[in-house]
Amino acid sequence: MILRTSITSPFGRKVRLAATHLGLIDRMRIEPAEATNPDDMLRKDNPLGKMPVLTLDDGRKVYDSRVILDCLDHLAGGDKILPADWDARLAALTLQALADGVMDAAILIVYEGRHRPKELHHKPWLDYQLGKAERGLAALAANPPDTGRVTVGTIATACALGYIDWRKQTDWRRNHPSLVKWLDAFRAATPAFDATTPPA
Repeated sequence: MILRTSITSPFGRKVRLAATHLGLIDRMRIEPAEATNPDDMLRKDNPLGKMPVLTLDDGRKVYDSRVILDCLDHLAGGDKILPADWDARLAALTLQALADGVMDAAILIVYEGRHRPKELHHKPWLDYQLGKAERGLAALAANPPDTGRVTVGTIATACALGYIDWRKQTDWRRNHPSLVKWLDAFRAATPAFDATTPPA
C-alpha cells in the first residue's frame, strides 16, 4: 500500500498511528505529498487535493483519514479500533468527529498565518476558528475518553492534542489539566503515539 501525506499532517499522523498500532505500517510505503503543488500526485489520487490518501494493493484510492482508519480496521480483522458493538462504535465515531473538527480549526489558523500576508489576516475569522478549537477541547476535557481501548476516537483526540502542542494555537495544557492526564495515559499505553511524533 502507498500512503501519500505530509509527515507534519495531523490527519496523516492519525493514519500512521493507527497503522503502527494495528501492525500494518510495514505493509505501507509513505510518500510525501504537497497539497498546494498543482503538479503533485495528490490531486490525481484525490480530486480534492487533500491528504492523506491510501492506495490499496489493488489500486483503489481511499480518503479521507476517517475512511482510511475504517479500512485499516477491516484489514486488521475488524473490531480493533472501530468497535463492532453499535453503542461503542457510535461513541468512537462521534469522538473522532469532534477531534477532527478541532484539528480542522487548528489547521485553518496555521494556514491563515502561512498563506496570507500579515496585513490581510482576518481576526474575526481567526477568532471563529479558535473558538471552535477551544469549545472542542473544553468538551473533550469535560468528558475525557476512556484509555482502556484504542479507537478511531482516541487516536484522533491524541493527534489533535499533539498538533496543538506542536503549533501552539492555544494553551490547552494550562486550560485543561484533565486532558494532560488523559494524553499522558494514552502515550503510556500506546507506543505508536510517540513513534509518529512529527519532527521538531
